[in-house]
Amino acid sequence: MKAVVLAAGKGTRLRPLTEDKPKAMVEVNGKPLLTHAFEQLIGLGAEELIVVVGYRKEDIISYYDDAFEGVPITYTHQREQKGLAHALLTAEEHVEDDFMLMLGDNIFQANLEDVVKRQRESRTDAAFLVEEVPWEEASRYGVCDTNDYGEITEVIEKPDDPPSNLVMTGFYTFSPAIFHAAKLVQPSDRGEYEISEAIDLLLQSGRTIDAIRLDGWRIDVGYPEDRDRAEAKLQDAEAESEAETSESSPS
Repeated sequence: MKAVVLAAGKGTRLRPLTEDKPKAMVEVNGKPLLTHAFEQLIGLGAEELIVVVGYRKEDIISYYDDAFEGVPITYTHQREQKGLAHALLTAEEHVEDDFMLMLGDNIFQANLEDVVKRQRESRTDAAFLVEEVPWEEASRYGVCDTNDYGEITEVIEKPDDPPSNLVMTGFYTFSPAIFHAAKLVQPSDRGEYEISEAIDLLLQSGRTIDAIRLDGWRIDVGYPEDRDRAEAKLQDAEAESEAETSESSPS
């Protein structure tokens, strides 16, 4: 399975961390955000990394070149920042089958493998990792409504009156049908081609999309304080792992 990573953003809200680099190259715990994404995707079995670049794309391309840990990298260029559905379409010619999609500004310590396993089930056209958030925060995200079977029935981008507090995280699996849906998306009120609208079009066409609830944690690194929070969590996880290793080692 190939993996598409969206990494075209400027990271305006992350300044001053992005004054001299693209958002995806901001370091968290000593590694660029993209390196965290690549390591996890390769761990999930990614056979190729398709990276959508834009702002300061040369910084990313020169850093990673054409492979990461032996896995080939293909770059596509989003020339204008017109939303996630628009970014995804730049990767279409490189994807022939089911694929993983990760937003390059997220840090995960979660059950991503459950999403990939669900995608491999023949009845599923897409699967998303979703997270429950406080109701008052739901309107900041793409909000999912689900039925009793855990299937997504509706996705709404940043609704004023959220139908649930279950929101999309930055990890998805799709069949190539998402590309046709993305081509039908009209610009939102903020002038962007929203991936949530493409997903809703899939649902309207009768596709099955499953919600996998997050087990663990994830942080969307949108502000400097998010980077600090993610770094602290990763360091805590490392310390805990080292302590467990020490306890299990023979004295």
